[in-house]
Amino acid sequence: MGEQKGYVFLVGAGPGDVRLLTLKGEQVIKEADVILYDRLVNPLLLELAKPEAEFVYCGKLPDRHLLRQESINELLVTYSQAGKRVVRLKGGDPSVFGRVGEEVQALEQAGIPYEIVPGITAGIGAATYAGVPVTHRDHGASFAMVTGHDKSDNGQPLLDWRGLATIDTIAFYMGVKNLPYICEQLLAHGKPGQTPVLLIQWGTLGKQKVLEGTIATISDEARRVGFSNPAITLIGDVAKLRTKESWFERQPLFGMHILFARTGGGKSEIAAQLTGLGATVFEYPRFQTIWESAPVPSFAEFQEIIFHSPASVHWFFARLKEQRVDIRSLTADLYGASGKSVKAIESYACLAYPVTKLTPHQQGKRLVIGEKKVGERLLPDYGSYQFCRSHRETVVAQSHMTCRRLLEEDRIDTIVFPSAEAVRVVTEEIKACSQTPASLSSRAAVICFGPASANEAQRLGYEITETLQEPAREALREALMKAQLAKGRV
Repeated sequence: MGEQKGYVFLVGAGPGDVRLLTLKGEQVIKEADVILYDRLVNPLLLELAKPEAEFVYCGKLPDRHLLRQESINELLVTYSQAGKRVVRLKGGDPSVFGRVGEEVQALEQAGIPYEIVPGITAGIGAATYAGVPVTHRDHGASFAMVTGHDKSDNGQPLLDWRGLATIDTIAFYMGVKNLPYICEQLLAHGKPGQTPVLLIQWGTLGKQKVLEGTIATISDEARRVGFSNPAITLIGDVAKLRTKESWFERQPLFGMHILFARTGGGKSEIAAQLTGLGATVFEYPRFQTIWESAPVPSFAEFQEIIFHSPASVHWFFARLKEQRVDIRSLTADLYGASGKSVKAIESYACLAYPVTKLTPHQQGKRLVIGEKKVGERLLPDYGSYQFCRSHRETVVAQSHMTCRRLLEEDRIDTIVFPSAEAVRVVTEEIKACSQTPASLSSRAAVICFGPASANEAQRLGYEITETLQEPAREALREALMKAQLAKGRV
């Protein structure tokens, strides 16, 4: 039998905002066995990958390379020849200064099947998030994407400057270092000195910054404020269309980077709402659900069944289906230990009650279904009961990897603890990132839902910024705005 060959996807991750990833890009990331990713890929995208996926950081920097391009090419071939489904994840679009041509050539020579998955390129995405279109009927009918550095001896791009000066809108990629040279060449070849220029750093991300100027002034301005890459230099009259703040920068929670604590699988509705308000939200830690396959009791003998999580609800109905048991044959009342659990029960068209409606019953008549660790705790509020393990949840290692990257990039400035259990889980898991409650408190505002969460956070050594009296969206939004003011963010 011939050697097994896998498949390679060369994927554009977009300019930064995770919501700009294409549907196909998301699909192949979720299915990948191996992901080779660059420095400018938003680490939150790696959370889409399956728990067992392998990651290779290519770590490309402007002045050095952790992995040479030749080594990356070799890895793509090696992994695919081992039968792996490989994703090469690049910032922006892989065909725009992404060296995808070299990687494709290596795959072609090795006979490896591949696909290129386009992404939104930074020259367009960053401009749009800065509030500027790259073309406009009154200001620009032509648009060029140009590298701001190349393989010349001094790194200054060798270009047709005379032809380039006739283009209405020019987007230079990674050109801040060569900005004086770029402006000098455009001026020398006929571009007016008063032509507007925007420097857009970390475009489409919460830490986006925009510096305005003209060809004649922008180099001095950039030097004065210490502007640096990664940045897009947008030159042309379309830059006149920028208002004081773009639609992106006007979002209520723009610029906030929130770690939202989790205690189990599933996405948080509150976290999704915060993202919709402009915040960058990292739900930590991420869990993998492993279903129990041990023998289960006869559900028909119980008068009350309590579910500790939505996952336990789904496990229960899967067991009924597996055993061909009609839910109508059961006489038990169904209870959810949380609002999410109640909703999960109701999603199966069954009546559900919160656990606050429980009344005492004799031993053996009440069943608690939940994660393995639930059975190791005392549950006095439930009286006598029998426990059934439905699943266990383990923290996915890549969640720690993502957290470390975000901390290194200073992209966590607020921590939200929705429960006391969330405080305990994050405190235990954050050790893998070499962090403590004290170190987290020194870099981030800490917001707790209710006194129980605050008491636990204080006991474990956090400095609490705000305690919400009720876990309501508006209360949290007000607290986040207050935290921004306290740290001088708005």
